[in-house]
Amino acid sequence: MALNADIVNRETEVASILISQPEPANKRSPYFDLAEKHNIKIDFRQFIQIEDITGKEFRKERIDPATFSAIIFTSKVAITHFFRICGEIRLTMPANTKYFCSSEAIALFLQKFIEYRKRKVFFPKDNKSTLFTLLEKHKAKENFLYPCASYPFEDIRKNDIPDFLKEKEFNYAEVVIYRIVCSDLSDLEQIYYDIIVFFTPLGIKSLFQNFPDFKQNKTRLAALGPATAKAIADHDLILDINAPAPGMPSMTAAIEQYLLKVNE
Repeated sequence: MALNADIVNRETEVASILISQPEPANKRSPYFDLAEKHNIKIDFRQFIQIEDITGKEFRKERIDPATFSAIIFTSKVAITHFFRICGEIRLTMPANTKYFCSSEAIALFLQKFIEYRKRKVFFPKDNKSTLFTLLEKHKAKENFLYPCASYPFEDIRKNDIPDFLKEKEFNYAEVVIYRIVCSDLSDLEQIYYDIIVFFTPLGIKSLFQNFPDFKQNKTRLAALGPATAKAIADHDLILDINAPAPGMPSMTAAIEQYLLKVNE
């Protein structure tokens, strides 16, 4: 990725931004408003991708989801791939299967795949309840399946769920239902952006997998969330835009504040 060699003054005018996510399908996205309002170029490019695990690959794991009384879901992506695989292997989940979800939004997403009112779906309903407390409450009666992703880097994988299940000696198993991989960004090698926006630590990993000799120079970096900010620091890079922050609850709000400062 081509970079400007002048590193004396980092807070120079911004003309271009690369968002390390797919382009929003909704044309009302605040990123489009930002580009029009400040007359800048905003491009979108996935730094990470999701790959399907096929039904044939899934069978090699020798796990039958129908033999588990409870399934744990922590994302809509996991739900989508779980039922995609069920369709591929022609498996219908039993009507008495319980589903434990990390949020109400994820629980409601199940309606796309099951008759929601006829199934037992659990999720935290107040500040006193968490996914962990729900799981522990049902520990003695259920055997749990945790459908998850495989990652190209082990240090990126969140282990809070399996660590909890192992520590508390649950009857459980994990099964991989999709892969998260780094995108091929080689076509960006000679392209320069004033700001690159990251949303996950894996996005930073993808940057360095594609460009091992990446030098930041005057490229400004933006990070969503503390884990992404830490990944930037761990690679000895400078974090210029951090979200969320006081008065800047979103990434677009944080970018706009920065633009108001440097694009006077």
